[in-house]
Amino acid sequence: MNYLIIGLGNIGPEYEHTRHNIGFDVVDYICREKEGVFTQDRLAFRSEIKSKGRKLVLIKPTTYMNLSGKAVNYWMQQEKIGLENVLIITDDLALPLGTLRMKTKGSDGGHNGLKDIAATLGTPNYARLRFGVGNAFSKGKQVDFVLGKWDKEEQPLVEEKIKTAAEAVLSFASIGIERTMNLFNKG
Repeated sequence: MNYLIIGLGNIGPEYEHTRHNIGFDVVDYICREKEGVFTQDRLAFRSEIKSKGRKLVLIKPTTYMNLSGKAVNYWMQQEKIGLENVLIITDDLALPLGTLRMKTKGSDGGHNGLKDIAATLGTPNYARLRFGVGNAFSKGKQVDFVLGKWDKEEQPLVEEKIKTAAEAVLSFASIGIERTMNLFNKG
């Protein structure tokens, strides 16, 4: 069985390790742990890893966040992977810092990457792993907050939760979304 795992983020050094790029950070972690290598390909950086007899194609779109759907759609077609085996990893302002939530579907919650994916695929019914980044910003400062780097105090929790998110992704591919949600959607 093949799976398409898409970490959302923006390309470029100015966006590295920002709250909005947590999806990139999670797939980077999985790739390192599984000794994979990302190479630049059409619309994305792509890596292929194995986990428990399954092939996972890890994708970091190069389309920028607001056009993520284009890369998701292209790689679903290219790899011939159905929507049921696709998982999107994204930041979420509505969740407290470090909270992880896997869902089978949902609204975009104002997230432009998720909005574009739903519009491109014609459905909001795709699995996503939402990584809480908190909402400690003043009115009108949302963009600065999500495009900002983690505070020094936040860093240890973020690193720990990236590992947990990676475990949830591998669980999704090995035991399915329902059982994975039961294991990881706590607290």
